Amino acid sequence: MKAVIFDLDGTLLDTLGDLAEGVNFALRKNGLKEIPKEKVRGYVGNGAKLLISRSTGTGFSDPLFEKCYSDFREYYFNHLSVRTKPYEGISEVLKTLKDRDLKTAILSNKPDPATKALSEIYFGSLIDIAQGEKPEINKKPSPDGVYAILSELKVKKEEAVYVGDSEVDIQTAKNSGLNCISCSWGFKEREFLVENGASVIADKPADILKIIDNKQDW
Repeated sequence: MKAVIFDLDGTLLDTLGDLAEGVNFALRKNGLKEIPKEKVRGYVGNGAKLLISRSTGTGFSDPLFEKCYSDFREYYFNHLSVRTKPYEGISEVLKTLKDRDLKTAILSNKPDPATKALSEIYFGSLIDIAQGEKPEINKKPSPDGVYAILSELKVKKEEAVYVGDSEVDIQTAKNSGLNCISCSWGFKEREFLVENGASVIADKPADILKIIDNKQDW
C-alpha cells in the first residue's frame, strides 16, 4: 500500500452544518421554504449543482436554480469553516499514514476551490493532493479524478485504496479498480452502505488503519 485517497464531506470533515446554512440562505433569499439539515444530508454527495437542484426542486435550466446556485456558492465560499470540523480521530489517522510514508489525497465532488481551501485549513501538509470538481475532469463516480490523482502521485491503482462514506464513493472505487473502505460515521447509514455494495466498513476512523494493516495483500 502506497496511497490512500479520501472523500471529503462525511469522511474527513463534518461539513453538514455549513452546507445546510448555505442551502437555506439561498432558499430564503429567493423566497423558498427552508429545509431541515437532515434533508440536506441526503442530498449531499453528487456536487453542489445537484445539491441545489434537489433542495429547490428545480432543473438546471430553471432561472431560479441558477440564482439559488449562485447565492449558495457566494455564501458557502465565505462560510466554509464556521461549523465544519474534522471527525474525531481523523487527524490522528492522517498523521499515522504520513508517519508510515503513505501518500494521501482528497477527491471530492465539492467545487475545487472549496476542496483545496478546506484541506489547507484543517489538514495542511497531512494531505498531498486535494482535488474537487472542475470542468476538465468528470466528477465522481467517474474514475477520471482518481486516475488524475494516481498519476500525480506516481502510484498504481493496485497500490492505493479509496475511503468514502457514500454510494457515490463505492461506485467511484469500483469504476477506478480500487479497493474501497466505506465509513459509517458520515452522511449515510451503515445499512444503506451495505445495501449499496459496501463490503469493508470502518465504524470509526481508527478502523481505517486496522483494515489497511489486515489487508496489505488486498
